[in-house]
Amino acid sequence: MVERDEAGEWLSRTGSEPMPSVDLRTDRAHPARVYDYMLGGKTNFPVDREVGDRILAEWPGSRTATRASRAVMHRMTRRLAETHGIRQFLDIGTGIPTTPNLHEVAQSVDPTCRVVYVDNDPIVLAHSRALLTSAPEGRTAYVEGDFREPERFLADPAVTGTLDFTRPIAVMLVNLVHFLSDEAAHPPVRKILDALPSGSYLALAAGTADSIPELVSVGSRRYSEAGIENHLRPRAAVERFFDGLELDEPGVALVNRWYPELDDEPALADHDVASYAGLARKP
Repeated sequence: MVERDEAGEWLSRTGSEPMPSVDLRTDRAHPARVYDYMLGGKTNFPVDREVGDRILAEWPGSRTATRASRAVMHRMTRRLAETHGIRQFLDIGTGIPTTPNLHEVAQSVDPTCRVVYVDNDPIVLAHSRALLTSAPEGRTAYVEGDFREPERFLADPAVTGTLDFTRPIAVMLVNLVHFLSDEAAHPPVRKILDALPSGSYLALAAGTADSIPELVSVGSRRYSEAGIENHLRPRAAVERFFDGLELDEPGVALVNRWYPELDDEPALADHDVASYAGLARKP
């Protein structure tokens, strides 16, 4: 079931003003809601659960792979804040809030961290209050925006008023680009990076069939049958997103191999995961 906030209203990006009613488009599956279902969340509908159940029936380990792709975001955020001293984050394709959210991880390292969330899914907008619970010393904001039109959300007052574009910013693109072709995904990444100062970072995770091709292909096929575009990429194709940047160790790696020691969970094997992760600095 999808729930509204305590007052029974949709919330604005500041968390203080009611939003107009939004069409959640519950008649067709949505990748954010299928992802939420695979994570064990409750912000999904029968049409989303049907897709998830079809995948689980043929690939029982898909729920583990989904959780692994979420967990790497936590580790990337922690490494950016602890090791690289990043205090500003721009999270694009945020998805449905799932605790801990990015700002909770970043502000556990330094409560002054600032985070802007960007998404164009109306159900994320409906639940945006969960993304606006910043520590008093820091700040968070939510902006309704489309990754494919970065010039629009980068100019939004909520973005420019929260982030200082003269200081390094980490752009988080986690579990987003595999829903877009190369032709649709690469130009926005370049435009976003061009707008950021030297010392900024790109953190990206993307789906792949390299680790378990037969099983991951099942998930890809079920998504396609539900009308959800998806593009699984081999490692070399994921590395292309980091062209011109300085890759952090260990480079582009399967998510179970990307700093597993930063996680409290047991390490996973390659056959348990279905995505690559990479982190790189803008010179």
